[in-house]
Amino acid sequence: MVGGCPMDDYIKERVLEVALYIVENRATVRQAASVFKVSKSTVHKDVTERLPGLNEHLAREVRKILDINKAERHLRGEKPPGVNTEPSKFPEGAGIFSSPGE
Repeated sequence: MVGGCPMDDYIKERVLEVALYIVENRATVRQAASVFKVSKSTVHKDVTERLPGLNEHLAREVRKILDINKAERHLRGEKPPGVNTEPSKFPEGAGIFSSPGE
């Protein structure tokens, strides 16, 4: 039981398979999500919330890899969440509160 709710067997199986994949391949959340055909959010929830209730030792191993991946993501060219590299669609100073011609 995780978070007070029983966990279906197929979810437990996926959580453990994803965790083992991450450890064995030193994989990123994105890579694991692609292999298991689930979202990055699902992988993250599986290994950070569900896994500790199933296998604490494996959860610690996965956490180490996730921490390394986070520290190295700039080397892979990944941007931190919330960083927008696209140019703005609006000219400088144009906003919803500006009057036309300002």
